[in-house]
Amino acid sequence: MKNLRLKAARAAKDMSQGELAEAVGVTRQTIGMIEAGDYNPSLNLCINICKALNKTLDELFWNEEE
Repeated sequence: MKNLRLKAARAAKDMSQGELAEAVGVTRQTIGMIEAGDYNPSLNLCINICKALNKTLDELFWNEEE
């Protein structure tokens, strides 16, 4: 499942995938794969992304099962 909330939050902060990746210590490809839904990040990486984007885990990573 694509993570459109992460992509939108990153765009709202006017950050490129590369800039976010540098801020959290991963590669640009890793951020791209998370946004595409092709990579399941560790909890620590999720927390670092949330801090960099000033969002909560729920706002970016929680999936409501319907």
